[in-house]
Amino acid sequence: MREDILAYKADDIIVDTQTAPQKPQNAKDIYFDNLADALEIIRHSTAHLMAHAIKRLYPEAKFFVGPVIEDGFYYDFRVGAKIGEEDLKAIEQEMQKIANEKLPIIKNAYTKQEIIKKFKDDDLKQEVLLRIPDGTVTTYTQGDFEDLCRGPHVPNTKYLKFFKLTRVSGAYLGGDEKKEMLTRIYGTAFADKQSLVEHIAMIEEAKKRDHRKLGTELKLFTFDDEVGGGLPIWLPNGAKLRSKLESLLFKAHRSRGYQPVRGPELLKSDAWKTSGHYQNYGENMYFTTIDETEYGIKPMNCLGHIKVFQNDVRSYRDLPLKFFEYGVVHRHEKSGVLHGLFRVREFTQDDAHIFCRPDQIKENILEILNFVDKIMKSFDFTYEMEISTKPTKAIGDDAIWEKATKGLKDALDENGLKYGIDEGGGAFYGPKIDIKITDALKRKWQCGTIQVDFNLPERFDLSYIDNNNEKARPVMIHRAILGSFERFIGILTEHTGGEFPLFIAPTAVVIVPIGDAHLDYSKELANELLALEIDVEISSKNESLNKRIRTAEKQKVPIILVIGDEEINTKSVALRDRRERKQYNLTKEKLFQFIKEKIDGVHF
Repeated sequence: MREDILAYKADDIIVDTQTAPQKPQNAKDIYFDNLADALEIIRHSTAHLMAHAIKRLYPEAKFFVGPVIEDGFYYDFRVGAKIGEEDLKAIEQEMQKIANEKLPIIKNAYTKQEIIKKFKDDDLKQEVLLRIPDGTVTTYTQGDFEDLCRGPHVPNTKYLKFFKLTRVSGAYLGGDEKKEMLTRIYGTAFADKQSLVEHIAMIEEAKKRDHRKLGTELKLFTFDDEVGGGLPIWLPNGAKLRSKLESLLFKAHRSRGYQPVRGPELLKSDAWKTSGHYQNYGENMYFTTIDETEYGIKPMNCLGHIKVFQNDVRSYRDLPLKFFEYGVVHRHEKSGVLHGLFRVREFTQDDAHIFCRPDQIKENILEILNFVDKIMKSFDFTYEMEISTKPTKAIGDDAIWEKATKGLKDALDENGLKYGIDEGGGAFYGPKIDIKITDALKRKWQCGTIQVDFNLPERFDLSYIDNNNEKARPVMIHRAILGSFERFIGILTEHTGGEFPLFIAPTAVVIVPIGDAHLDYSKELANELLALEIDVEISSKNESLNKRIRTAEKQKVPIILVIGDEEINTKSVALRDRRERKQYNLTKEKLFQFIKEKIDGVHF
């Protein structure tokens, strides 16, 4: 069976229009490829295969939903026994048995009432049916297993050959933390063995690079149950890394004409009602009452920057006005979705807001994109862009949204920049460009965002004096490039495997004196490096030389300097460059030049 071609039509959905060498005449002639639509069908079918296997092994199991996700699929279910990672192998083996039975996969159609009656004793199915509109409801059957599904599926279990179950977790029923916790098993599937093998290798590498694991090993950050979930505590190493990133960005913002500002973290709810956050984003906010007045803890920084704009009379000559802030925000995240630094309740945005004339939208967006490009290239990230349009829950009329969306598209189109469209994915107050970066493992991450907003200036009655000495309405561009320091550092940790570039490494240099006689020269070197704002440590514990070097290597320090008699006599160093995997001797002056070039060469 060739795996490089797909020629399969199911339920009138054409998966691909490529033509096989010979058009398939029967089931054995069906070809599959790892095209997006084909993978969705394969993975959806494999999710049912997994559920079928679980039902055989745990007859009391009941199933909620089993959707396809970006890298595979999952199924949520209730089972009497506790299922752990060690049970996945047995489930996989049962899946293989079912696949080998070559069971036809059959689509069935029922009325809503018929299906309610059919699954009357299954409370989880009844929960699913609450979410399905009246009309025809379909299920898919393979052997003695049947489940609700709109399909399509492969026609027979024999086509499900290349799969892997990856992990077990818990998931609240329907994502509601007030409801019961179900068991969730994740898996993946491909059309060919090689793709599966490569994906499994990527998963194993991702485990090694997990920022939560590396964050502990490198002593970057921690979480504490007594403090609360989703509230990271930055340890000295992590705080050093973060402060270096903040410092570089501060200089980059100032060189581009941004002015630092700072808004309060607590604002009266009246302000959030004016902005629309209260009505459209209130479920994600924290509120408190002071002197019988309700206040909201900010989930975003835009209102503070609006108040800065309103603090003075603005002229068209002042525009664009660019305000930036490392603003701490809080969002009400459910416990089940918290995930290291990727999903937290408190985080700091590299936030900025640009107030400009409508005719300045394009030039400012292009300047932001240039800023994005420099930052991403500095960290060896590739990226792509996506325009997200008006969501269901939004403020402002369609005409304003169309105008804002056109402004984004024009800026990209006229400069030949490629982008995708995410229909309905915009912020509630305006469309946006999302920056999606690709890391070393080819995974995509949502980071920066650029949003054009005509609505908040209208709601807060912002104005400037135009060249006719009349009031005019500014446009507000919301902009974050990293997204948040927390999330970006988590992504960067996994991207680099904890081997941070020299310019932001928590400890850039470790000096290892061979013996006590070499300590004074080591201290001299350390003081000179500190004067150059290079974080340096001296490893002089009562341990063997090799152990001290290994300790520094485990901490993924970019540069290790070994100091002995020869280095003292010649005023040199024996340098180990971890990132380039090289060892060589340098004079002290050459060392300083070498480090300075690496650090000074980084400009955002």
